[in-house]
Amino acid sequence: MKAARHRGSLARSIVLLTTAVAALAVVVTGLFAWRMIRTNAEAQERDQLSRQAEVLARTPPLASWMLDRQQRIAGPQDIQLALVRPAGDVAGPAAAVVDTARRTALLSGRDVSATSRLDGRQVLVEGVPTSTSGGLVLTEPMSAVDEATDRMRGALVLPLVLGLAGAALAGALLGRRLARPLTTAARTAHRLSGGERGLTVPTEGPAEVAELATALNTLDAALAHSEDRQREFLLSVSHEIRTPLTTARGYAEALADEVVTGDEVPEAGRILRTEIERLERFVGDLLALARLEADDFRLDITEVDLTTLTTEAAVAWSARCAPHGVRLRVERPEQSLTVTTDGFRVRQLIDGLAENALRVTPAGQPLVLALRADGAGALLEIRDGGPGLTEDDIEVAFERGALSNRYRGVRPVGGGLGLAIAHRLTTRLGATITAQGNAPEGGACFTVHLPPRPDTPDIGSAGPCTPRTPG
Repeated sequence: MKAARHRGSLARSIVLLTTAVAALAVVVTGLFAWRMIRTNAEAQERDQLSRQAEVLARTPPLASWMLDRQQRIAGPQDIQLALVRPAGDVAGPAAAVVDTARRTALLSGRDVSATSRLDGRQVLVEGVPTSTSGGLVLTEPMSAVDEATDRMRGALVLPLVLGLAGAALAGALLGRRLARPLTTAARTAHRLSGGERGLTVPTEGPAEVAELATALNTLDAALAHSEDRQREFLLSVSHEIRTPLTTARGYAEALADEVVTGDEVPEAGRILRTEIERLERFVGDLLALARLEADDFRLDITEVDLTTLTTEAAVAWSARCAPHGVRLRVERPEQSLTVTTDGFRVRQLIDGLAENALRVTPAGQPLVLALRADGAGALLEIRDGGPGLTEDDIEVAFERGALSNRYRGVRPVGGGLGLAIAHRLTTRLGATITAQGNAPEGGACFTVHLPPRPDTPDIGSAGPCTPRTPG
């Protein structure tokens, strides 16, 4: 937080940046304009002097009269005149600037534009031919160009300063426009981190800032949804723990108070053991889910013969299905089907799905364990003859406690963690799991697509829950 306080604000940074860019632009523009102003001022003075020379050249008597009477054109510019007569002689106060080359040019009918020195000063020289085959030359001190340059440069300073001030103002407005929604978003993020929910950030400003606001609004909704699910899960967990604890406590108190005696003691002990085993299974599921969600969860990846693994699982589950009157049917290929995976975790996945299916399958109905090739990978199916799943059930089937809470008191349910564990375990194996509500046997179907190896999933074209001829 201290480091953050020492950092400059976004608005201040934008103002400084825009001002610096504007200052650089002003300096570059000013340097270029500073040089161009001198050139433009000289061009304007020359153009004006040339026009005056042309006016006098059209009226030679006027030029001769001025030469005889005044010898110069009076005015603040101190313009001086020289006449080149057709015979080649030059007269007038500016005669010193008319050298042989300039005189020859004027007598041949060409204009003259040059810079020279007169009376120790640098002057502009503009000459034009006259109608009498002579020439007329006007000179003006270079100081006139300096004065014009100073005036034009003085007029340039104000626009440059205004431009710099405008850039700073624009930067301030831009910084405020950007910083305000960002500051609002930051405050909202801090409030979200503090546990507040139901906050809305206005989607204003540029597209990127509006996208940030949209993301925060989405995050707020996601956090609220996640926390609702956590509360529901905690309620489910507390219910799952409270029920066996209440039963166990009641029988324990009955035994302690000698309410249960004689032949009733073994039955009470059996009930206590059953409830404790139920608690152990539930706590084991919680630990398994926690391990699956840990970053250090490891897999023992080897070549696994799924045909052999399925056969071994079928032997174990046949014995477990028999007391419930459920018929276990196995569908597997004759040849070995091998993939690179963790065999122990695949067996754990089969056991979890089979236990979930056995819980809801009534006596006399089948439970199917199916295995078949799926491209370069394999496809595992657990199908049952139970009540099946609705479309709404499928959408939340792998969420913790969703189906358990929905069907508690309606059909046999577990702790609500089995399918969540199966989903997380398939993800860890680089596989995918899907659910369907209507298997060929009438109940639910859970399909696991195992890739040929965890890092390169390869889902083939074989569809899940394809009807089979009973074996």
